[in-house]
Amino acid sequence: MALTSWAFIYTADGADPAGVVTDVDNGTCRSVFVGVPDVPSGIALAAALVDDGAQLIELCGGFGPIGTAQVLEAIRHRIPVGSVGYGPESVDGVHDLFS
Repeated sequence: MALTSWAFIYTADGADPAGVVTDVDNGTCRSVFVGVPDVPSGIALAAALVDDGAQLIELCGGFGPIGTAQVLEAIRHRIPVGSVGYGPESVDGVHDLFS
């Protein structure tokens, strides 16, 4: 099976809780980017992305391992879910951005 549709959920202050959606379709693969104000909003939207055809969901680092597990539960483990992580070489820079 080829990957033809995937989604990336990210948190962005001020985003609509219903999600700010950017849909990119190159004719071979559809990429859906969804900005939400917080992790609970992303968890709530994940099942709709699966129902809409997403075969894979990637999450921004703000979800962390607990939010990632909550997304997997919300979608009943129907598709793979991964999350971005930052190594120790980036921790100070990430802290500076979000503190």
